Amino acid sequence: MTINCNGKLIDLTSPKVMGILNFTPDSFFDGGKYKSDKEALAQVEKMLSEGADFIDVGTYSTRPNAVFVLEAEEINRMKSVMSLLSKEFPETVYSIDTFRSEVAKVALDNGGAIINDISAGSLDERMMDVVAKYQVPYIMMHMRGTPQTMTTLTQYDNLVKEILLYFSQKIAEARSKGINDLILDVGFGFAKTIEQNFELMRKLELFHELNLPNLVGISRKAMIHKTLNIEPQDALNGTTVLNTIALQKGANILRVHDVKQAKEAVNLVSKMK
Repeated sequence: MTINCNGKLIDLTSPKVMGILNFTPDSFFDGGKYKSDKEALAQVEKMLSEGADFIDVGTYSTRPNAVFVLEAEEINRMKSVMSLLSKEFPETVYSIDTFRSEVAKVALDNGGAIINDISAGSLDERMMDVVAKYQVPYIMMHMRGTPQTMTTLTQYDNLVKEILLYFSQKIAEARSKGINDLILDVGFGFAKTIEQNFELMRKLELFHELNLPNLVGISRKAMIHKTLNIEPQDALNGTTVLNTIALQKGANILRVHDVKQAKEAVNLVSKMK
């Protein structure tokens, strides 16, 4: 189960860790954290030193009810940050968190290696064509609506069945475009209630029926901090608990704010197998 990232083959049968780098003023946990290039570079260096296999770069917050960002602004942010990162850490594998094809192109032209699309092409019909042209791995997440509307779209007759059908359709579309490397993300917190998030975690192994790698992104999310009645900054322990469960259920990539703890979970769970 390998993916090709700019000529580098990465085997996902051994779980990997993706460190989150949000260059946005309003992300739910680390929005506005990096006030300078120096601070951003220091964070990347820290995540890489702790063992991050990928760095996921986002310049548009996709938290619930996020502020809408014009495409031109997202492009400018992405070009700036990717030019900086690829110069300072050229060997790093960068995942690009965007649902816009023009942003994806700019990022891929400036050192990006993976596209991480919360909408799996639903918010930009040209996205899959861009991914196919550049022949990069494509992370397809399940969601409904947009970051501004998704909290109102949580009605399902059969949550798991409907998400499996969604992925089956998206996989077929991606394959028809010639996209080779696909990764699935069930989309914890995206058009799902807290109860639905826990249902997905309980049944996570069912998504391996699609024979593709699975990414899990639950780091410091509401399903943790609202359940425990704490703030996101206090949700590291809960994140580690759920990451451990996800690994036991076969997760191939953990997308996290805290790389060191995630790598420790990967190493310990691997010893149990």
